[in-house]
Amino acid sequence: MSEIDKTFTGSIAEVYESCFVPLIFAPYARDLAPRVAAATPRRVLEVACGTGVVTRALRELLPPSAEIVATDLNQAMLDVAAKVGAAGKVEWRQADATALPFADASFDAVVCQFGVMFLPDKAKAFAELRRVLRPGGMLHFNVWDRIGDNEFTDVVTEALATMFPADPPRFMARTPHGYHDVQTIARDLRGGGFAEATIETVAERSRAATARDAALALCAGSPLRSEIEARGPGRLDEAVQTCTAALARRFGPGPIDGKIQAHVVAVAR
Repeated sequence: MSEIDKTFTGSIAEVYESCFVPLIFAPYARDLAPRVAAATPRRVLEVACGTGVVTRALRELLPPSAEIVATDLNQAMLDVAAKVGAAGKVEWRQADATALPFADASFDAVVCQFGVMFLPDKAKAFAELRRVLRPGGMLHFNVWDRIGDNEFTDVVTEALATMFPADPPRFMARTPHGYHDVQTIARDLRGGGFAEATIETVAERSRAATARDAALALCAGSPLRSEIEARGPGRLDEAVQTCTAALARRFGPGPIDGKIQAHVVAVAR
């Protein structure tokens, strides 16, 4: 068993919740949930909820009478979300964001944190989200800005390129940070039937107790791991060490603090 496997016991979803959520997702959950709650929606749909960081923030802000249906394609993520729980009732449900099992106009608000980037046909997905919104209802979502404005991820991506120069693992730049052009986002929303959106670029801070903690989260607790292992079977430990060293050179050995940046989008049906 590798040192990484000894460190990361449990499922990928559990690793995601314990490492990735506090590193980069929690700050934006604290930003996104109040935006949704401001209109006091009675029924909220969350798509691509992951392990529920936004769900929990919403549950704390909305009145007990408000219904929250939190969906994800990955049942393992939902299992961890349900295990962690929320401060009130939530319906956890497996669902595909591009083919939702809900009636037309059945929600006052739809929210999605860092999930839109993974949807293959974004205009089609936006049309489906619009379908389940009531007239006047709001869609709120966020997407990562370009990788250069997200310091930990950028440093890790560049460090891995030194290990695999012929075929660098570019998952982070290609997918999580690959949908950052605001004109493209606006075009896809129009393709899904929405009118003009409000798009705000929001900078936050990502913090980790040590450089190694951040390297572990990014290299071993995300889909980047599969790209590392595909290029260098048995080299995951080395990848984490390489990225730890790169992060420590840039930010110090820990605690470390780096910029993260995302676009936050709001659009009415």
